[in-house]
Amino acid sequence: MNKVFAWMTWIGVPVSVIGGFLHWPTVLMFGLYCLTIIALASYMGRATESLAIVAGPRIGGLLNATFGNAVELIISIFALQAGLVDVVLASLTGSVLGNLLLVAGLSFFVGGLKYKRQEFNIYDARHNAGLLTFAIFVAFVIPEVFTMQMDGGERLALSVGISIIMILLYIAALYFRLVTHRGVYQHKSEEVEEHEEPEWGKGKATAILALATVAVAYLSERLVHTFETVAESFGWSELFIGIIIVAIVGNAAEHASAVIMAYKNKMNVAVEIAVGSTLQIAMFVAPVLVLVSLLFPEKMPLVFSLPELVAMAASVLLMIVLSNDGDTNWFEGATLLAAYTIMGIGFYLL
Repeated sequence: MNKVFAWMTWIGVPVSVIGGFLHWPTVLMFGLYCLTIIALASYMGRATESLAIVAGPRIGGLLNATFGNAVELIISIFALQAGLVDVVLASLTGSVLGNLLLVAGLSFFVGGLKYKRQEFNIYDARHNAGLLTFAIFVAFVIPEVFTMQMDGGERLALSVGISIIMILLYIAALYFRLVTHRGVYQHKSEEVEEHEEPEWGKGKATAILALATVAVAYLSERLVHTFETVAESFGWSELFIGIIIVAIVGNAAEHASAVIMAYKNKMNVAVEIAVGSTLQIAMFVAPVLVLVSLLFPEKMPLVFSLPELVAMAASVLLMIVLSNDGDTNWFEGATLLAAYTIMGIGFYLL
């Protein structure tokens, strides 16, 4: 598989650049950009996996989520610059659904096919449950009720205030887990770790991450300009493009890495990638995009549509119920995947 992604990268990057300059058909370039970004994301996933082996499951999962979300952050910033606020909000929703239902679902399902039961840190699961509840219900759903009585300026002011609080709380959560309470809530699944050699050393992994991020930034900027034409060609709404297409492409690195980790029975890392990435999207990426939008003519208040809010809330509740016992199997993965498919059909038909 790595060889396939390697060929896709070495061919896709130069062909994408050439196609852009020669103005090849937009729909063709859309597909080419998506495939090349996914191939580059695989390199980012392999690099962060190498760093994860050195740094441990918590920091490794955080690194994977951070660099995986960097792709979506870059795409979203260019989309904001182009005035595509609805696409950005939809992509944020898609990331929450994709990570909690698709990434976690695939991880639980694939890992469950190989192992009857897979355990992960129950203390982390409960800690994440509280943060997920705060991020979606307190920071996303409740403000929606208040904004019904507000004008545009007040909505934006509330969104900026919420964004600052969420960023500060996210930083505090990282400090809590990685500094003040590191190792305090250790689970037996973390006590025995197989010794594994990283694929790349620290220097090479860091260099590959940097180069891949630069390439993704360029391709993402080009990808954003194809959305309108592609939507008209296939009859897709901006909501569907944001929730399904952008979210899957933007989170390709986490998708691959989490499933691989689950197959290796490293569920602490797999869950940290899926849930940690969701928390980072909701508590850091979304607030940062709100603040970045202040630099552009089209501002982005943190106000989602009713279908988006209901879908995110249902995903969080389902994930909390299934993961709060620190134990999973293939059927729970199938349940998450079924929920993602139902919501995908709904957004496609909306």
